[in-house]
Amino acid sequence: MVRLVTNAASSSDDEGIEWLGTTDAAERLGVTARTLYRFIDEGHLPGYRFGRVIRLKRSDVDRYIESCLIEPGTLEHLYPESTPATSD
Repeated sequence: MVRLVTNAASSSDDEGIEWLGTTDAAERLGVTARTLYRFIDEGHLPGYRFGRVIRLKRSDVDRYIESCLIEPGTLEHLYPESTPATSD
């Protein structure tokens, strides 16, 4: 069964593909539609074209979210090392 999810809060109570429109997928990811299209175009997130509309599988979006998990200790490059205070 194929069903289109029009509300990101909807859940599946049966087996089948849950499709998200680009607006719902972008909201679920917390990004703009433009950023979502870039993710699709760069191959980070699979998208499907049905005629003139683009749909995404909820499972693909959820898998992408999990793949973006930041591992502890990997952001050290974002903050400078502490320098000891000097006394004059």
